Amino acid sequence: MKKAKAPDLTTVNRRAHFDYVLSDELSVGMVLTGPEVRLIRDHHVQLQGSFVTIRNDELWLNNLTLGADTARNIKLLATKKQIAAFAKAKVAGSTIVPVKLLGGSRHIKLVIALGKGKKKYDKRETIKQRDLDRGRF
Repeated sequence: MKKAKAPDLTTVNRRAHFDYVLSDELSVGMVLTGPEVRLIRDHHVQLQGSFVTIRNDELWLNNLTLGADTARNIKLLATKKQIAAFAKAKVAGSTIVPVKLLGGSRHIKLVIALGKGKKKYDKRETIKQRDLDRGRF
């Protein structure tokens, strides 16, 4: 008897791709409670406006919107070596941005990336390129 494949539950932070030039990605685990897991599996989660900070050599996801809750701070699970590499990049001027939330399997993972903020003219260029790719002009 085959096991039924779990549905692909992916939440993407589309705004991150528009606001930042993204580089190194890392998939990390999350410390969640039961109700938080249920809300994520039911797609009652929004990554827009959330960001990652480093406190006491730990990664924290701030301002995650889960259901009716507006501001949740969730601890992220990564190795010390990975955290040190991201801390070094953060000191150099990069931002740690949540890009994608993967919840299709047994484990719920968050994909974070290093990002450099785009200037207004870079964003206009992105919009222009997107319109050209669609064939509007």
